[in-house]
Amino acid sequence: MILHNKNAVIYGAGGSIGSTIAKAFAQAGAKVFLTGRNLSSVQSVADEIITSGGKAEAEQADALDAASVNNYLDNILKKAGTIDISFNCIGLDVVQNLPLIEMSVEDFVRPSQIAMRSHFITATAAAKAMKEQGKGVILSLTATPGGIGYPYTAGFAPACAAMETFYQNLASEAGIYGIRAVNMRSGGSPDSAVFKRAIETMPDVMEGILRKMKADTMLKALPSMADIANLAVFLVSDLAAKITGVTVDVTCGTTTALNHRVDAINPSPNISE
Repeated sequence: MILHNKNAVIYGAGGSIGSTIAKAFAQAGAKVFLTGRNLSSVQSVADEIITSGGKAEAEQADALDAASVNNYLDNILKKAGTIDISFNCIGLDVVQNLPLIEMSVEDFVRPSQIAMRSHFITATAAAKAMKEQGKGVILSLTATPGGIGYPYTAGFAPACAAMETFYQNLASEAGIYGIRAVNMRSGGSPDSAVFKRAIETMPDVMEGILRKMKADTMLKALPSMADIANLAVFLVSDLAAKITGVTVDVTCGTTTALNHRVDAINPSPNISE
């Protein structure tokens, strides 16, 4: 198990992707410390991990509150001795699918405010502990709008871009202490809770949306949550010991090029069209 004897802290662990990555870390041998503002959902994830033979603890903490995070990490250090992995996956309260010219200032800036406050608090708190240890990995997650112009993603796009820049800068400062900071940029996962709800409530609409999203990718597919979790396990493991300060793309190629003009029937479209 490549994360054996690692202690991993996960914020927003009760959510769809947070819980998936928490389970993947535990399956890879890590002891996972799960937190969020809703303790019941986090505890459910911890119980599932324990039932499956993994090691997990759940506790309530607020990633937007520095005192709450510091107290939480202090308690973990007293119990476990080290913090080897930190991953923040809290929700950003995003309003999307509106033109920018029709949005309110509050809806536009809120995702960036939540992202920058929570990631600064959790990442720097982890980095302080990891500095004393001389090692550690701080992992983050953004999405396709962080790497390409993507209409109607509203305040989510600048939030993703800001997070990617923040972790790049953190890596440049913290690397001297043996700390790595790495970001994952994912595409939409059809098996995530958000997409599942949308598919259930708007099946006809979502069929078209998913078809277009897949068409935009090089692989004509979208990453599942398991794909993202597999990447997360690799990046926080010693197999990725020399990877830091970068965003690793798992969008099936979307942020490198939009490939909706390439298909199996017409692989070489007329570029003069």
